[in-house]
Amino acid sequence: MKKHVTIVGAIHIGFGILGLIAALAVFFILNFARGFVEGEEVPNMVLKVLSISVPLLVGFMSTLGLVGGIGLLSHYPWARYLIIVVAALGCLNIPIGTLKGVYSLWVLLQDDTIKLFENKQIIAQ
Repeated sequence: MKKHVTIVGAIHIGFGILGLIAALAVFFILNFARGFVEGEEVPNMVLKVLSISVPLLVGFMSTLGLVGGIGLLSHYPWARYLIIVVAALGCLNIPIGTLKGVYSLWVLLQDDTIKLFENKQIIAQ
């Protein structure tokens, strides 16, 4: 299971980096689009709210995945719990997030994986 944990960590690191890049791109694109509706009050307000909330949400989830993925590679027990939560939320993102989430949950909820992280916790103390 150690190999699968490494794969899950790498997947979350990769998607975390891509998500941060996407969050920046969405932020700049929506702020650019606001320039086209400068005289209109409602579209400007909608784009303003979207240009802040969507990148923050995507950036936050990507950062959690990135940090959790790095923690998984080091076999930190807290990283297993963090990635379980991130993977469960990622299952809502059909189809890639579902595949990534189901695989991550399958790996991290196996008895061998739990023992692997418990051994790390005993060594850390």
